[in-house]
Amino acid sequence: MSDVQILYIEDDPSNRLLVRRILEAEGYSITEAVSGLAGLEMAAQTKPDLILLDINLPEIDGYDLARRFRDTSGLQQVPILALTANVMKGDRERTLEAGCDGYIQKPIDVDRLPDQVKAALQKNR
Repeated sequence: MSDVQILYIEDDPSNRLLVRRILEAEGYSITEAVSGLAGLEMAAQTKPDLILLDINLPEIDGYDLARRFRDTSGLQQVPILALTANVMKGDRERTLEAGCDGYIQKPIDVDRLPDQVKAALQKNR
């Protein structure tokens, strides 16, 4: 699986560390961005196989960022999984309407995350 490149856009260092440890242990390559604009630039350069996207980001939120990915040539088909603490009624729908393919609630379930990532990757193959 080391040929699978995942871009994780997250401003919280503890979340980045947790997700990196879980997914690298599964054999994935992880690239990180700490802001939406940095993530947009990095995605355009690296063309990841999957984007993990925090919704509450500085500069540009994950909703707008997901829409930008869907409008960017070469990134339109990349699956996007939102990782978010936004769990109020309607948040899941808003996330999917913005262009995300899936929705993972924080705190992250460390036992389920690898399967959620694998399922998103398989849908796109």
